[in-house]
Amino acid sequence: MNVRQASFALRVVQRRAGKAAILYRRRLTASGAERLDRIGAISPLGFTSGQSLLRSAIRASKGNKAQLDTGPFHPLDNDWGARVACYTLVASGLRNANRMHKAATNLQHSDGAEAAWWLGVMLSGKGKRAIRALRVLTEAVK
Repeated sequence: MNVRQASFALRVVQRRAGKAAILYRRRLTASGAERLDRIGAISPLGFTSGQSLLRSAIRASKGNKAQLDTGPFHPLDNDWGARVACYTLVASGLRNANRMHKAATNLQHSDGAEAAWWLGVMLSGKGKRAIRALRVLTEAVK
């Protein structure tokens, strides 16, 4: 899959604290042009905790030899992109690595359509409540 064809794109970056990631989603502008909009960033701790989810998402789109390398965008398909987007929003602001890993594992085994529904709810006007609810369901918080 090519980045121009993908609905989501993940970019791995190097920070002082370690590798991190930024997730983008393809959207249409008012003029009808396509553009990648930033959904959110995954902290170095979140990146380490969610590596299994991120690696599975990239391998599903690019093949088994794909790596989590820094640099260019990694394309993600709709299902995996929605899962990674949910993880990005759920892990934002959390500091417990074990809980983030548990959330990543639960999202990795979730249904792509269900993740897309949660993403739509979280990006709508009631985002904070939906993020809290998904954190509880994925066991990211008690």
